Amino acid sequence: MSSIQATDPKHIAIIMDGNGRWARSRGRERVFGHVKGARVAKKIVEHCARKKVQALTLYAFSEENWSRPMPEVNFLMRLLARYIVRERRSLVKNNIQFRCIGQIEKIPEDIRTEIEGTIKATAENDGMVLTFALSYGGRQEVLLAVKNLVQLAQQGKVCPEDVTEEFFSGMLQTSPLPDPDLMIRTSGEWRLSNFLPWQSVYSELYFSDVLWPDFSIDDLDAAIQSFRRRDRRFGGVKSSPFQPESLHSL
Repeated sequence: MSSIQATDPKHIAIIMDGNGRWARSRGRERVFGHVKGARVAKKIVEHCARKKVQALTLYAFSEENWSRPMPEVNFLMRLLARYIVRERRSLVKNNIQFRCIGQIEKIPEDIRTEIEGTIKATAENDGMVLTFALSYGGRQEVLLAVKNLVQLAQQGKVCPEDVTEEFFSGMLQTSPLPDPDLMIRTSGEWRLSNFLPWQSVYSELYFSDVLWPDFSIDDLDAAIQSFRRRDRRFGGVKSSPFQPESLHSL
């Protein structure tokens, strides 16, 4: 597989959806889908690293997921811990830096310890940045940034003139990563579900009907191929001669 092209996304964000439906369609418990989904995540991470993607952000556990049945939540936490421990050596070997965003303080302490261990073990890596969004909600992230901004203002450390889009982006947990170029959601759902609302305003969106446990490297490459065909204007248009006489036709 060749390295990523100049026209390819530098930052890919994925909403990994459909684990439960995949398992139920096979007469299995939902947790079986989560196990298969974790294996798919490993393959996608390794493929993105090989393709020299600069950053990959995975929506692993949303703030809303805490409302699921407690046995399923507990299983997801154990699965998360197992993944992080098992993949630590591979992340180091493949020069991948591991990060987390979200309300990590809500994660059980023993799992937070493993998360912090993997973050520390990969801190010096300068290859792809792999970010897990855990106990994450986009609105909560923005709200936290606003609260921190208010505190800085109260301390006299920032004034209104300082607050630009760039400044505010720097206060989000995703800083200093660039905004996602490509946002992928699996399972046929057409929504972003509170994932990176500030950062995704100019992201190219790709919705796949494939359930996450069936999502393959070929499916990811198809999303990247779709991205290559997009004309990213960021709200502008290509320059062309202005014809004042065209106003007469209005």
